[in-house]
Amino acid sequence: MAVTLADVASRAGVSITTASRVLARSRAVSPAVAAAVTRAADELGYAGNSVARALRRQRTDAVGMVVPSITNPFFTALVDAVEQALQTSDRVLYLCDARDDPGVEAAHLRSLVTRGVDGIVVSPCADEQSTTAVVAAAAAVPLVQLDRHVPEPVADWVGIDDRAAMDLVVGRLAARGVTSAAFVTAARSNSSVRERQAGFDAACARHGIRTDPAWVVPCGFSIEDGIAAGRVLLDLPTLPSGVVCADDLIAIGVVHALGAAGIRVPDDVAVTGLDDLAFAPYVAPPLTTVRQPVARMAAEVLRLLDRSGAERTPGERVMLPPELVVRASA
Repeated sequence: MAVTLADVASRAGVSITTASRVLARSRAVSPAVAAAVTRAADELGYAGNSVARALRRQRTDAVGMVVPSITNPFFTALVDAVEQALQTSDRVLYLCDARDDPGVEAAHLRSLVTRGVDGIVVSPCADEQSTTAVVAAAAAVPLVQLDRHVPEPVADWVGIDDRAAMDLVVGRLAARGVTSAAFVTAARSNSSVRERQAGFDAACARHGIRTDPAWVVPCGFSIEDGIAAGRVLLDLPTLPSGVVCADDLIAIGVVHALGAAGIRVPDDVAVTGLDDLAFAPYVAPPLTTVRQPVARMAAEVLRLLDRSGAERTPGERVMLPPELVVRASA
């Protein structure tokens, strides 16, 4: 039999109204009364009516998050950081996996809005294909884009300076004496892909490193895709002396493909990644990469979501500096 508010009030020796005030935190009561009601609720296992409480308070204490792929360890790290930040204010996270499909992403965004979440965090799958759904969701609830953003400036964004990240890794290659470089990136267009490509091109020009359109290899964000991209590079008439990868998973795959063909990393070809995944120091050779400030990104996301209506200026951009992590691959 379900425990009722009346049961809690009886156990605590207070009225139902007082018990309701304590549990809803709607009005101050004495510390002794609050402690008695809380203790009684805990002892009885009272869960309360979260739907009714949400209607009274006009908030659900729930935030939705939509990521392109939960199987990508970088997005797993982002989810963990956002959830930890939410726990400090007793809020919960509803996680949705878009499976790299803008249609699935749009359905998740509509569902979160319908469920009345207090805010949404989204890393859009693509540029134009994700824009309509992100714009609609941002018009309904506070929304912050994380890592990636759609072209329309309709919602806040938090991420790193992708061009600066490319300048860091290309600068590292130049310091090693690399004179030519390939770029392995995602096939689907999104803001990170565009910015990293532009940053790579600009940094190579600045450091005097030769590039070639034939050395830009599109693939997916996985180790398997990186292996396939590495094999494409091996089929080139001339193998560049450096390979810049758009993320660590791709870089690990490229290193594997090169090693299987007898190419030594970094002696023959230097390889860099991006994200500094938890296992980047433990692959062979340990990966030179760029670290994203994941905890700080999550904190900025929550700050933007929690602004009052009067403080909100849609389209605020928080661009955080990346950090070069030098290991053995470059």
